[in-house]
Amino acid sequence: MQPSLIQPQGAKRRGSAPAPARPDSRPEQRRSCEPGPRTPPFTLEPFVASIGPGKTVLTCRTGQMIFTQGDSADAVFYLQAGLVKLTVVSPQGKEAVVAIMGPDSFFGEACLAGQRVYLSTASALTPCTLVRIEKRAMSRVLQGEPTVAERFLSFLLARTIRVQEDLVDQLLNSSERRLARALLLLARSGSTDDPQPVIPKISQETLAEMVGTTRSRVSHFMNKFKQLGYIQYDNSGKSDIYIHSSLSEVIRQI
Repeated sequence: MQPSLIQPQGAKRRGSAPAPARPDSRPEQRRSCEPGPRTPPFTLEPFVASIGPGKTVLTCRTGQMIFTQGDSADAVFYLQAGLVKLTVVSPQGKEAVVAIMGPDSFFGEACLAGQRVYLSTASALTPCTLVRIEKRAMSRVLQGEPTVAERFLSFLLARTIRVQEDLVDQLLNSSERRLARALLLLARSGSTDDPQPVIPKISQETLAEMVGTTRSRVSHFMNKFKQLGYIQYDNSGKSDIYIHSSLSEVIRQI
């Protein structure tokens, strides 16, 4: 098949009939290539602010306990800013990090299902602002605000999926891959968009508890990631960790 010739703009083809006139003589309007106004992200802040009685706003410094394992479970917590670490301790004294909560997330919600005591300890990993919502007040909001109830259900479903993924990761993947995944997840904390490039200061001990390995192994892998250009951080351990999207190569290669 011979390629068709491109006619110069405005030239007429031989033997071709003239193009029919447009019924509407007005000039054709061009579509704008500029994106329209972005829809602001949905936030629960207005609903939390309207709770009224049964709500307490708290500010916590780094390392401060919010509740401890075994405390009476009588409230749900909504995290407005910062990071919260949830840990559990076995009867033998072994500690493990079970979750890192970011902004716009809930924790302690099991009290709504009849749980009488908290099964984990919540502590501030960074300076935090959070809202303590008494069990009765939270139940009232979920019954009276369908939008909040829908968002809360979506959060619980996402949490369930995350727990399943964590279990598969713990059972099937190497500690190096688990660390890379943990860092990428931390970089996404509080954001549903692209990963954030910076993780607030977090100790290698905490990373080791999250991954389920030793601090020395975490240190070894962190140095390896740094040499490969996947992450950047100060060896003093007192600076933020800069995460590059190329870190995901570790998950694909191993």
